[in-house]
Formats: sequence, structure tokens, C-alpha cells
Amino acid sequence: MSAGIKIVAVLAARPSKGAALEALLLGMAAACRAEPGNLRWDVWRDQADPTRFVLDELYVDDDAVAAHRASPHFAAYLARIGDLAERTALVLDPADLG
Repeated sequence: MSAGIKIVAVLAARPSKGAALEALLLGMAAACRAEPGNLRWDVWRDQADPTRFVLDELYVDDDAVAAHRASPHFAAYLARIGDLAERTALVLDPADLG
């Protein structure tokens, strides 16, 4: 069985955009978690900087990631995220999962 596809995104809010960024992320959580092929979709807040967030996502396979990226809520996210945050996203394959 495959361990899936992990996506980790680090989002650092632009000045005075922390609350809007948090609202965007929390507002899309239910839709992302309900997607077929989604195993996890968690929002984490940095203890050292409460305006920096990490998305921790896990999908069963590449098709599930593609479906996520084709969803209306992901399109809405992409339309807003550039104004709200600096974004770094990593798409990861398992190397060694104990």
C-alpha cells in the first residue's frame, strides 16, 4: 500500500493580513477534508509567529492531489493567497516512514 502524497505549505502573512489568512485557511478546511482521496488536511500555527501557518495535507495518490487542485475552493484560495501571504509549498513522496 502506498503511503500517499504529502503536501506541506508554509504561509507567512503579509503585514496586517494575519486574521484574513487564518480565516481563509480555516474556512476551507471542511471542504478539503471532505474531498475523495484526502487523508489529512490540518492547519498549524507557528508558536514563534502567530501570523505564520503550516498546512499539512495527505492524499492517497496523485489523482487525489489533482482533484484537490481542480476544486472550486482551491481556485478561490489561489485567487486570494498572493495578496495575503508569502507561500512555500512542498509536494513530498515518502523516503522512510517508520
